[in-house]
Amino acid sequence: MNIIIESSLKTLNKTKLLLDNLDDASLCNASISPYCSSIGSHIRHILDFYECIFNKNSENQIDLTDRSRNSDVEAKCCSARDYLDTIIEKLSSSSFDMNETVDVFDDLGLGRTEIKYTMGAVFSQANSHTIHHYAIINYILEGLKIPFDDSDFGFNPTTPKETSLN
Repeated sequence: MNIIIESSLKTLNKTKLLLDNLDDASLCNASISPYCSSIGSHIRHILDFYECIFNKNSENQIDLTDRSRNSDVEAKCCSARDYLDTIIEKLSSSSFDMNETVDVFDDLGLGRTEIKYTMGAVFSQANSHTIHHYAIINYILEGLKIPFDDSDFGFNPTTPKETSLN
């Protein structure tokens, strides 16, 4: 298996652990300022990103703006788990040419644009994107006073660790 896919699977498996610590009310709680977004909305957003990759069309185009936005995933832990399991299964069972060139459509803030990527680059972006959203989820967990015992959750692997001065 490719290291990019292995990294993505390792990262996404943290979502399983997270969902095991949540109930539906916590998943969809959007009360934490300043953004008032829910853990579920971030999980759905993460998984939609991967689903867009899997929806690559016959012309080797990936549209990151064409997301399913299934509200059940945001509100029900069982729906979020099912969606996560589907994404993990697709990642685990498919073969990807990481050097294959694809046209990716996205909106970077100035409207829809087309960008040339390799499959490796788009999967790498998906993994980094996931970690970024985990940081936001970590902030929400803290605000909701929900413990989650994973000191790396939401931290990029290159983030320096605090070391003891002893």
